[in-house]
Amino acid sequence: MPDLLPVADYVERILATVSPLPAFPQPLMEALGLALAEDVVAPISLPSFDNSSMDGYAVVAEDVASATDDDPVVLPVVGEIGAGQSSILALSPGTAVKIMTGAPVPTGATAVVPYEWTDRGVASVRISRPATSGQHVRPVGDDISEGDMLLEEGTVLGARHLGMLAAVGRSTVRTRPRPRVVVISTGSELRDPGTPLGRDSIYDGNSYLLAAAARAAGAIAYRVGIVPDETHAFTEALSDQLVRADLVVTSGGVSEGDFDVVKESLSHHGSMWFGGVGMQPGKPQGFGTIGDDDTPVFTLPGNPVSSYVSFEMFVLPAIRRMMGKLPYVRPTARARLTHGISSPEGKVQLVRGLYDTDRGGAFVSPVGGHGSHLIGDLAAANCLIEVAADTTSVAAGEMVQVRRLDEDF
Repeated sequence: MPDLLPVADYVERILATVSPLPAFPQPLMEALGLALAEDVVAPISLPSFDNSSMDGYAVVAEDVASATDDDPVVLPVVGEIGAGQSSILALSPGTAVKIMTGAPVPTGATAVVPYEWTDRGVASVRISRPATSGQHVRPVGDDISEGDMLLEEGTVLGARHLGMLAAVGRSTVRTRPRPRVVVISTGSELRDPGTPLGRDSIYDGNSYLLAAAARAAGAIAYRVGIVPDETHAFTEALSDQLVRADLVVTSGGVSEGDFDVVKESLSHHGSMWFGGVGMQPGKPQGFGTIGDDDTPVFTLPGNPVSSYVSFEMFVLPAIRRMMGKLPYVRPTARARLTHGISSPEGKVQLVRGLYDTDRGGAFVSPVGGHGSHLIGDLAAANCLIEVAADTTSVAAGEMVQVRRLDEDF
């Protein structure tokens, strides 16, 4: 039996082959969820001018320092400033200007008295409480100063980041794009959901599973129609898809059977490698680059659990590397095992599990059996329990490593 390639070595080979996609400026809304390919420095201060944090009256604080309910200070109102209106540029001592929240504070004013402390007068205003210098005034740079480092290269942009970038006037940012991932399912027995099944046919769940996983990882996913177990049909489909693919994922046809057309078609093509990886499920794997653009191709096993676990372990890190997202590999967490499990020696075992923290700690329970066809168990799981290659059993109550499948990272 040929030696199995260790999981870590296979991941290292993949990451050494796959390169980050070239970065280019993108509109803010297109950049959501993408990784910055530049440092962003604030081009302006926020606020960029002194402005009012309340509806009220702009005054010189010293003019109202003695104001009380019994002895209010009365000031003439010489105008009004709304947000986006700056017709009054300066304030003379002994006067007041009505001002709205967000409006620029006129030069000479040192405080804003809120409406609640006044009679809301129009020609003149009675002010019944004193104000201190700077009260209810947002000074220039109170939030962000021009030249501040706002975001570092590699930051994955969320809604709050985009809001800040827009607020400082950035309409585009330089990011790495979403990879275009083409998913091809092979198998003459496959049928599209919604069509009749024959006694020897099954519905194609893999292409939906893998395309959805690629989209969840941040890629643009293209699901290709079913390709029969015919070398010519597969080669033609793959050739047609390379024009729009940054990465190709196939499922099925990589084992040792008579109809494993993926392996047969690609074995002597480009840098393709086929072999066994020390992992269960998902031992048979294939990876390499093909075409003029050296497009990475992953050939995954056909059983749905093997296919999904292979995507999680190998394709996901490649997608994240193409996008410039760190870390490439999903981090593991520790949890206490509720039921004992066995594992084959020499292979990393990835057991479907249910992770929860409802019992005062982190616990994980195995879900279903070991069969790589049990997609119902896969759908019920929210993590993979990872058992090291040199471990053959783990008892209930022991701590294990888990990969939490539904968590962003």
